[in-house]
Parts: sequence; C-alpha cells; structure tokens
Amino acid sequence: MKNKIQPVLLLTLILSQVPGLSQPIRNVQLFRLTVMTFNIAHGNPPSKPGSIEPQAAAKTINDLKPDLVALQEIDVNTKRSGTDLNEAEFIAAKTGMHFYFAKAIDFQGGGYGVAILSKFPLSNPRIYRLPTVERTHGEPRILAVAEISTEGHDSISFACTHLDIRDTNRLEQAKAIVNILKSNPHPVILAGDLNARPGDVELNILGALFTRTCYHCPYTYPSDTPSKTIDHIAWMPFKKFVAESHKVINDPYSSDHRPVMATLILK
Repeated sequence: MKNKIQPVLLLTLILSQVPGLSQPIRNVQLFRLTVMTFNIAHGNPPSKPGSIEPQAAAKTINDLKPDLVALQEIDVNTKRSGTDLNEAEFIAAKTGMHFYFAKAIDFQGGGYGVAILSKFPLSNPRIYRLPTVERTHGEPRILAVAEISTEGHDSISFACTHLDIRDTNRLEQAKAIVNILKSNPHPVILAGDLNARPGDVELNILGALFTRTCYHCPYTYPSDTPSKTIDHIAWMPFKKFVAESHKVINDPYSSDHRPVMATLILK
C-alpha cells in the first residue's frame, strides 16, 4: 500500500505558533501529519461489560483518517478477547493501515501491549522495556518505536507507550524514555496513555526533550464524563514540527478513554 501526505502551501503562519520568530513564514512548502493516540481498553465498550468490539475503535479511526495511530491496551489471541482475534491486525485490516504490535506481557494464552498503525510503510520496529520499582509490583511497561517513511522527507520515528498508574513507576519510566530517545537519529513523535496530568512531574521530565501538542487540554478520561487529561501527543526536536491543532474526540462508546488527535506541520 502506498500513501502520500498531501502537501499544503502555507502563505502565512501565525506568529504565535512559532515562538521566537520575528516574522511570519511565507511561501514555504510544508506537510501536515495527523496523529492519534487511543487507549481502546482491549475493545471493550464501557457501557457493555464483557463485550469485545474492536470494530468500534476501527470505525472511529476510519471516520477521522489519521496518518499515524498509537494504540494502547491491545489484546492478541487472548482468552479475554478471543484466542483467534489479533486486535492490532484486525484494526489495521479494517483501516487499511500498516501495523506493528509490541507485546508488553504474556496474558491469558496470548499477548497484551501496544500497537502502532501507519498509513506509511514501517521499518525497524523495536521494543524497549521500561523500568518498574520492584516493591510496587507494577505491570511491565514498554516503549514501542518504528520508523515511518514519507515520500520526499527523512524518516520519522513514531513511539507509543502506556505508562504505569503508579506515580513512582511513571517517574522512572519517563526518565527512561528520555534516555532512550534523546540520541535518536530521527525526529520523534511520542504518543500514548501516560497516566499523567499536565503539571505532573513525569510530564515535566518528558518536557525537557519533548514539546506537547497541548498544555491546557480537554479531558480524555473517563470517556463518559471526562475529568482527567492523561492521553498525550508530543514531538522532538522542537523546531521540526508546529502543532496546528489538538482535539479530544467525542467518542464515549468505544473505550473508557476518548481518542486524542493532533495535526502537526512537518517543516
């Protein structure tokens, strides 16, 4: 499958979008890249306990047509969701996207973890194990990374993660992500369920390297009556992208998290 990012000619870029510039950018050929993060709760709609409907998440993705998707809480061939159901593969097939599933743990005869979807070819997929403090008995967490190839541009690394609910572990995991990605040879887009709210120390640690698409953001969890912002999209280095938009999608049915989508302008 071969897909292209459609170019847009930006005649004027609002000065406030690019801090530090004294003049607007004019007549520069730039590209938009739409990025989504979506914790799908292994395809279980919160209003239907026990039901497994990954097609609901696939419909949301198809409706919004993002270029890149970071998925969390993915079941692959588990007793809970179906021993013959690979949710990453299923959603990729329904959306016509390339995919990479990264297993965090063995679970009920199959695997459980995160996944990357991309309209563009993926290469060099890899998993980094993130630390947990031993006394917390935290669930193992990972960082999944793959390169995407966009025609006419250098490769971009797309990273997906799901951090621990315990702040002690999140702190160590945020430090590890910075150490893993700080020397990455390509620009990085990081997306996922970080289980951290704006102002939390973990986001400040990541902020030493990454710029988030939103700092005063709409709530993302729980999906029926959101009261927390814990799902985020960010990038590095700062000068590689401009965030054109950030929005939380009104989808209270598919999961207990609402999907988040941002549009980045690739310089």
